[in-house]
Amino acid sequence: MSSLNLDDFSDLIERPDSGTRRDAEERRQRLAVPPGALGRLDELGEWFSAAQASVPVKAVQQPRVVLFAGDHGVAALNVSGRPAGTAYELVRAVLEGASPVAVLARRSGVPVRIIDAGLDCDPELLPEDVVRHRVRRGSGRIDIEDALTAEEAERAVRLGMAIADEEADSGTDLVVLGDLSVGGTTPASTLIAALCGTDASVVTGRGGAGIDDLAWMRKCAAVRDSLRRARPVLGDQLELLAAVGGADLAAMTGFLLQSAVRRMPVILDGVVSAACALVGQRAAFRAPDWWLAGHASGEPAQAKALDRMALEPLLDQGVTVGEGAGAMLALPLVQAAAALAAELPERSKEETAAENGMD
Repeated sequence: MSSLNLDDFSDLIERPDSGTRRDAEERRQRLAVPPGALGRLDELGEWFSAAQASVPVKAVQQPRVVLFAGDHGVAALNVSGRPAGTAYELVRAVLEGASPVAVLARRSGVPVRIIDAGLDCDPELLPEDVVRHRVRRGSGRIDIEDALTAEEAERAVRLGMAIADEEADSGTDLVVLGDLSVGGTTPASTLIAALCGTDASVVTGRGGAGIDDLAWMRKCAAVRDSLRRARPVLGDQLELLAAVGGADLAAMTGFLLQSAVRRMPVILDGVVSAACALVGQRAAFRAPDWWLAGHASGEPAQAKALDRMALEPLLDQGVTVGEGAGAMLALPLVQAAAALAAELPERSKEETAAENGMD
């Protein structure tokens, strides 16, 4: 029996401060730039004020990209555009600065942290600070077996919680969350289909690497078979992650929940982070108030999950590469919203009096 109950997060997570948000909205009415002229940036700035419990909002000072890495046994069914067991190559590309998220982070001066939760490779292939947290070597083939044991699922969730605490303690004030996985969109789609009560064909997409029609059919069948294994354990989020999730997905779920406990905002990337967020919402209904949807990836499962959580993507640029790149594109937008809310001047008393006189 696990000593961890994800439902306990419901009592630990509070919403961003509503009183602060009202104060931020009132301050927005007093700015020299007319209300509504900045579009959705106004809403973002007010959301950030509430998250920080600060009016005016403080600029984003220490953003961080956090990527959880893992391989999934279901990739052996050729449901991914990449060979099974090769997620470590994605990790190395980020470390070498040769991936989209690495380029974007470097240009923005944002540090990147990678956590190996379940890569299927020799640890010697990667730096010690990446592999030292590994829960297990690869996750099980979820169409026929559990992804994790109950003990591994708890370890993975606690790993994510610990990483969130480390980031919050170090002063990180905004996280760009992504995954580095091969086969990860299949368990993500399974989790979303199970939690939304829908069929495999509705949620199965082409994945970040892109797959042809035959691979899509294999993936759809894998999600269908995995759903049969997921439905009996829907009442327990930890059992669900063990059955059809994976070490990286369980760790991301723990990270998201503990980030909400620590009042640390997170920008979600694609379908994998959306699936983990949906599991987190099932455990703690207030948790999504601490998350932003960075972009629309085009994956049908992601759209379904975001709709369920009432999260509207900040961007829609057709980015399917995953790995946190789409969420990283949204970071400058969030930073801009905070800067505008913090630095735009209020109207003078004379301007306000003149306006009131006109009324």
